[in-house]
Amino acid sequence: MIFVICGPTGAGKSALALRLAQDFDGEIINGDAYQVYRGMDIGTAKPTPDEQALVPHHLFDILDVNQPFSVADYQKYLREVIANRENDQHPLFIVGGNGLYVKAALFDYDFQTQKEFDTSIYDHLNNEELHRELAKVDSLSAEKFHMNNRRRVLRALAIYHQTGLSKSAIESQQKHQLLYPVHFIGLMNDRPELYERINHRVDQMISQGLVDEVLHLYDKYPTAKQAFQAIGYKEIINGYQQKEDLSEVIAKIKQHTRNYAKRQLIFYRTQLPVQWYQTSEEIYNAVKILIEEQTA
Repeated sequence: MIFVICGPTGAGKSALALRLAQDFDGEIINGDAYQVYRGMDIGTAKPTPDEQALVPHHLFDILDVNQPFSVADYQKYLREVIANRENDQHPLFIVGGNGLYVKAALFDYDFQTQKEFDTSIYDHLNNEELHRELAKVDSLSAEKFHMNNRRRVLRALAIYHQTGLSKSAIESQQKHQLLYPVHFIGLMNDRPELYERINHRVDQMISQGLVDEVLHLYDKYPTAKQAFQAIGYKEIINGYQQKEDLSEVIAKIKQHTRNYAKRQLIFYRTQLPVQWYQTSEEIYNAVKILIEEQTA
């Protein structure tokens, strides 16, 4: 039985998933695009080594920061984990913030064989110019992706150059069918509470040493691109380069995290069949009933 614990960043998904996995003899699978990277611990709110020792965890710390990781890679890894556990009764709890990665892995997305494409040819373009390039070849994706979401825009351009088809054309070929029995369960805080949790979490990350973590990784992997697009890492590196005051950097991290939470909610509400709950306790009880029914 597979459960996807959905919800905006900072809602409390990871703590809930750990409790569920402990109580129901389950395993946790990373559903985040950045927790795959070794050393990106504080800024991604990755489960600590002690927490990971409590129950089996999968797809955490599998890459160095300078290695690329795509939605197709995630699909491959997640499907392998599921295939290796098809015959056991341990529930799987997928938890993380990247709804696109999770959807691509659990639904009938078919990534065609792709040739390499170096997106650095677009490095000289600003976000607006890059977005116009995407609109020329994939107007539907350009409408969906904000021009400041540079990583998504670049990814859509790469798909076009790699396959000869636009990202939206490839998606239209899918039947959008689930490949596995999955329960999508969402944790929804009230917006003021969510924003308070986000601000508190950012302050906590700073006090835990986020700045040192980011600058250490930047010093070790100065040419890494994809990993350093993560919220928190990008702002600290930019702030370091431009000699910004730390208070300004922290304010940007909080604002960008709140904006990201809004985008997550839009995706979950429009792209996945999520059953929403207001509290962790409600989700716990709902999962308990489903597991008991399955094992009865």
